[in-house]
Amino acid sequence: MVVDDDVRVFLETIERPVRRRDAETLLDLMSRVTGEPARMAYRGIIGFGTYHYHYESGRQGDAAAAAFAPRGPSTTIYLPDGVAAHSDALERLGPHTTGVGCLYVKDLAKIDLDVLEQVVAASYATVTAGTFGRRARDGGSSSG
Repeated sequence: MVVDDDVRVFLETIERPVRRRDAETLLDLMSRVTGEPARMAYRGIIGFGTYHYHYESGRQGDAAAAAFAPRGPSTTIYLPDGVAAHSDALERLGPHTTGVGCLYVKDLAKIDLDVLEQVVAASYATVTAGTFGRRARDGGSSSG
């Protein structure tokens, strides 16, 4: 697993033991699933790989194809293709909450990591296929 120095420095700042443990678990899981090195994508967000988006509005850019952030109340796992695309799998995940493109987990030890790996892998495959162009809130993928 390749982890840049900025990620290691950031991990050392995580005070809550569960968040730090979960961050290490997600580093391994996302590195394995994506084959990409971990890097600081944004402030407090660890990302893996990138994808290009181009919305109907004309806005476009690049974003992390898989990412997570160890936050205070829970760890946020970003699903750029939206949580709705994974609703069946998420029913089997275990305790979690969701936003439009975010999965919130308080303790990875209480969820099914195999299901989480499937969800991350499916999301990553969708956004890196070269055809993803919608926002998570718009649901699904489309040519862009």
